[in-house]
Amino acid sequence: MNVVFEALKRYYGYSSFREGQYEIITNILRGRDSFGVLPTGGGKSICYQIPAVIFKGMTIVISPLIALMKDQVDNLDYNGIPAQYINSSQSLEEIDNIILKCKSGEVKLLYIAPERLENEFFKKQLRRLNISQIAIDEAHCVSLWGHDFRKSYREIAPFINSLSNRPVITAFTATATEVVREDIIKLLELRNPYKYFGSFDRDNLIISVHIEEDKLEFVKDIIRENEGNAGIIYCATRKEVDGLYYYLKDLGYDVGKYHGGLKDNEKVYYQEEFLKENINVMIATNAFGMGIDKPNVRYILHFTIPKNIESYYQEIGRAGRDGEISKCYLLFNRSDIRTLEYLIYTTASLNRKEVEISKLQRMIDLCESKECYRAFVLNYFGEQNARDYCNSCSNCLSNEELRDYTIEAQKILSCVYRSREKYGISVLVDVLRGMSGPKIASDGLNKLTTYGIMKDYSSKFIRDLIKTLLDLGYVDLKEGTYSMLKLNDKSYKVLKSGLKVICKLTDDLEVKILNKDLFDSLRLWRKDRAMKEGIKPYIIFSDSTLIEITNKHPKNKEELLSIRGIGEKKFEKYGEELLNLMKI
Repeated sequence: MNVVFEALKRYYGYSSFREGQYEIITNILRGRDSFGVLPTGGGKSICYQIPAVIFKGMTIVISPLIALMKDQVDNLDYNGIPAQYINSSQSLEEIDNIILKCKSGEVKLLYIAPERLENEFFKKQLRRLNISQIAIDEAHCVSLWGHDFRKSYREIAPFINSLSNRPVITAFTATATEVVREDIIKLLELRNPYKYFGSFDRDNLIISVHIEEDKLEFVKDIIRENEGNAGIIYCATRKEVDGLYYYLKDLGYDVGKYHGGLKDNEKVYYQEEFLKENINVMIATNAFGMGIDKPNVRYILHFTIPKNIESYYQEIGRAGRDGEISKCYLLFNRSDIRTLEYLIYTTASLNRKEVEISKLQRMIDLCESKECYRAFVLNYFGEQNARDYCNSCSNCLSNEELRDYTIEAQKILSCVYRSREKYGISVLVDVLRGMSGPKIASDGLNKLTTYGIMKDYSSKFIRDLIKTLLDLGYVDLKEGTYSMLKLNDKSYKVLKSGLKVICKLTDDLEVKILNKDLFDSLRLWRKDRAMKEGIKPYIIFSDSTLIEITNKHPKNKEELLSIRGIGEKKFEKYGEELLNLMKI
């Protein structure tokens, strides 16, 4: 097996990469500087972590987020990859011990904050290490035109230039317009970088905008609808956060809060309670969320509109990081605009005011748009070929207009035919979108004429269309199978252009859990283990992994290792317990 796929399976439990990851990793391993723009939850960290494992030296990761550092290091350690972080919470003695471990080759990844590079003594310590790669996370922070400029990021390029042996430099961000991308490459002084600009489309996020609603009633309805699910409610100001927090607490809801006015111990307390699943609802300003790698946030609610589309898309990207369907609610009242304008004029520097007011106007344009919200956002980030209909935003879902999907249906049915009706829906979607993976390569599916034929369509769109074709009888499920498709007479008529497919797409939002009792038992087991080990539940397994365990009901080691998210290290720790749970 390719060493890259071997590392992916062994340490992360996955058999295939998300879009763009493999191409970025192989370029890094060839020693080429690389710049990747992938959406929040798109798997940026794997892009530099796998090369870090394979390289002989170590990787320095520059990240502005203390919470992210700790979560990343906890995850890496549990996956069997030695990692450390250095931040302001540690003593000088602790930092010295970590540097000694790095010198002796005991550490593969070291996470540091960019502010560390302002300390000459610390930089001297780093120069003595065998550094193979420097990875810069949240790279948009280097640009004055980004939405979260940080002066300390300007220290990165001079530090790199001071090294006697220049390592591979990699930079990643989730949200960057074309101007910001060019700025990042220039200011970090990347040399002839491999550039991957992935789609900003997170097709598992359902976007809805609600205009001039009764906000408090709306919030209560959403919390009730999502009982047992994790959600984040974003407010524009600390005052709004406190007001909503006490309002909901008085009504008996168990909620947390987070903003810059809280004491550090209060912020840590609420954050940990949320991550440990002791509370499910967090009310916060935009100070909360960056670096919170909780994969099973099922909804994001914006109580007030954000100041710009970059912030909005980054914040909703904190939902559904495990790939499962998640909902994003945006409350838009025109009276809020004055509050946001006041915040901009009182906090932004002189050369930023005009930029931020312009960005706010584009956010307002989004809220007032009658067209597809997803297409609006993607076009904002430069994806000009984005479809004008997504079937997963409130403008599209409320549109009752029938559409002609004959060409799209022909592509799907042709793929079923070309693959000889041997594969389930998930594999067909990967083939149609041109995804890479060992199964696709070993079975020769990347050689089919239908491989990549729907690369401009989202996974959710293709799944929704397949469900609609099934519901309307244009294709059948094979008997005795969960998702394998079989062509019928109507299928062949569509393929031969003798029958048109004109319909409204069926929206398939619900995650199919075949045994709810088993799934709940697995979640309780995960929470209990996490409490005993002093870690976050999602570090053990994500919800999507538990759903797959529930639905596939593995009976032995081989079947358990075939599940996405279970690698050799995780099996060593939890495999026998899981198999015993399957017998109950």
